[in-house]
Amino acid sequence: MSAEHTVAGMWAALSARDWDALKTFLARDCIYLDMPVGPAAAARGPDDIVKRLKIGLEPLASYENFPGLMVSNGTDLMYEHHEEWHWATGESAVLQFVTVHRVVDGKISLWKDYWDMGALANHAPPSWLEDFATADMSWVFDATGLV
Repeated sequence: MSAEHTVAGMWAALSARDWDALKTFLARDCIYLDMPVGPAAAARGPDDIVKRLKIGLEPLASYENFPGLMVSNGTDLMYEHHEEWHWATGESAVLQFVTVHRVVDGKISLWKDYWDMGALANHAPPSWLEDFATADMSWVFDATGLV
């Protein structure tokens, strides 16, 4: 499977919030991080990455990723896309992303999301940050020096 198909398949699984399918695209030691937060709050490995993703996405009434431009050198990919988040309380946000992936042996080994956290904070319900404060943070991995 090409790197492009691996990345597209992972994003399709994420858009469907199919957590088990998503894990199949991730290397055993894959590192995921939101660049606005930095490498000290990364997640490593499929199980912990899913724990991290669920904090933001599982409570949503709906979530969808919309594909955009994907540029690849065969191993490293840059993917410009956007996500739409909708909460049950009526708030919604459109988040613009550029994501960098590294694919090795058909699995994503590095996943870095670049996005504007203020765009989310300005549109999320007031409880959004409170939910993070009480979430399971056992996934936190300090990737400083690794990415």
